[in-house]
Amino acid sequence: QLCGKAEEEFNWLLKEEVHAVLKQLQDILKEASRRFSMPTPGMESQLKQENFILGSSTMDQVKGVLTLQGEALTQADINLKVAKSSQVLHFQFRDDKQWKLQQIQDARNHVNQALQLLSSRDESYHFKTGAEVNKLMDAVMLQLTRARNRLTTPATMTLSELATSGLMKMFTPPMPGDVMVNFYINLSKLCLTVYQLHVLQPNTTKNFKPAGSSVLHNPGAMFELNNNRFEVSHVHKVECVVPWLNDTLVFFTISLQLCQQLKDKNLWRIRPLVTLHMTRKMGIT
Repeated sequence: QLCGKAEEEFNWLLKEEVHAVLKQLQDILKEASRRFSMPTPGMESQLKQENFILGSSTMDQVKGVLTLQGEALTQADINLKVAKSSQVLHFQFRDDKQWKLQQIQDARNHVNQALQLLSSRDESYHFKTGAEVNKLMDAVMLQLTRARNRLTTPATMTLSELATSGLMKMFTPPMPGDVMVNFYINLSKLCLTVYQLHVLQPNTTKNFKPAGSSVLHNPGAMFELNNNRFEVSHVHKVECVVPWLNDTLVFFTISLQLCQQLKDKNLWRIRPLVTLHMTRKMGIT
């Protein structure tokens, strides 16, 4: 009788509760997708532009105003106070340039893939086994984990990769050879890093050791480019919170918890059924 009740409960779970959770997941992820606010083709100009002021109350060497439109930085206005002098350098994006933030683009794509997985199992779909539910939850969780990881784990770069990246060609006036910049997302923050460099003279007694790949390089890091050797003399990092990125990270956490809860419920419903199957197989009633 207990096993029959367990079987009834499990069938109810597969028919009703699973779809209720899937609907909840879809609603949350649609909200997350809306936060990325991707334009329809030809409507890019209608996408909201947001200005973010990057600076630090304790450090005024670098100040920046970045304009974010969806996944693209459409303008960057940077002031750099040169170390050991009172000179202030000013750079901004050329009018014909914008910089795509790959992290945001990738995270949005993973959210949309999770939504596609969920919509492929609409309310008319009948799940036949708990394993089938678990398989769907695992696939959705994989996409959500990848989406979250793209925002929480910025790409690492070598200094020579950064020096030759397209970002260095975006500015007017052109960046001088002893300054490099990088933009990236870290959790819900938009980060700007400015590196000041000096050339290592050929007769220097310093041991030259090129730095590896990193999100943030420290003063003293070295690299070689076009037969010249450089060392990072100063590093300035400024950042600001992007509220809608914070929202999306919260949505990812809630969605992953919902998936895990459904898997856990599924497991507890399966156990009595396994017992039922085994007792029937052994001829025990």
